[in-house]
Amino acid sequence: MIGPTLDEIVAAKAEVQADLIETPILPLSSARWDGILPDCAGVTVKLELFQQAGSFKARGALLGIARLDAAQRQAGVVAASGGNHALAVSWAAKAAGVDALITMPKATDPARIAGCEALGATVTLHDDMAGAFVAMNNAAANGRALMHPFEAAHMILGSAICGHEYATQAPQIDTYVIPIGGGGMISGMACAIKQMNPDATVIGVEPFGADSMSQSFAAGQAVRIEKVATIADSLGAPLAMPLTYGVARAHVDQIVKIEDREMLAAMGLYQENLRITAEPACAATLAAILGPLRGELAGHQVGIIACGSNISLARYAALMPAS
Repeated sequence: MIGPTLDEIVAAKAEVQADLIETPILPLSSARWDGILPDCAGVTVKLELFQQAGSFKARGALLGIARLDAAQRQAGVVAASGGNHALAVSWAAKAAGVDALITMPKATDPARIAGCEALGATVTLHDDMAGAFVAMNNAAANGRALMHPFEAAHMILGSAICGHEYATQAPQIDTYVIPIGGGGMISGMACAIKQMNPDATVIGVEPFGADSMSQSFAAGQAVRIEKVATIADSLGAPLAMPLTYGVARAHVDQIVKIEDREMLAAMGLYQENLRITAEPACAATLAAILGPLRGELAGHQVGIIACGSNISLARYAALMPAS
């Protein structure tokens, strides 16, 4: 088995579920969606934006900190992130009484910086995400426990809990569409889903400007891309890494790519039809089923993810006029 086993996933869920939210699912079946959705048997969305700290990342962060030994707890943790992982680690660390250092790019949405600080984390700002990763690795070398945003067994396991939860809530789904940043979410969810329903199809979604996993699948190994160019900062990983790549490669059937403008259009639909203020990454899977996957989904029961909504109103307003 590549990735956590079903027994390990169920045990991990029992370990942390009391501190988490079983996020709701919603069928997109009202008249508001008529003529918008593809011609399929049904579309269901899992609303991960209602999870603790505002995204799916909470499960993995909570597992990672719960499994620290006493010395690691005393030394504190460090994470590099410009978004959801930063908030999730800050939240989980506060809940456990552990000091957290978060390294972030200077371009990070100020609301996310303020959110981490409000949860008691120390935030340092760096020129870009590469600089934030260097600072994270330096802090880890100096004794802090590393809370990597995706390349960690506990992050994959946390996402596997999400996959197990979704497949249990909506057993009719036969095609899952899942966003890809570093690969932590899709690797874990796909691993769980395929064990529960080996006939299910799992499709990943990446922005054209941050397609490290697509390029890795094509190369047959984890690769780094030359630059990241997308509005979806939560999906803007500059590289795939061996652990998450390996689990994803074993369980993911296909990856499609979307344009930023498609995410903006999907953000508008979430606002108009559900009154959800979605960040670009949150809208990625809706964008995919309305765009590159539209012709493939006839007759299928489709499950998508609204993965997080940690975006300020100012950032949202600045993005949306371009849609």
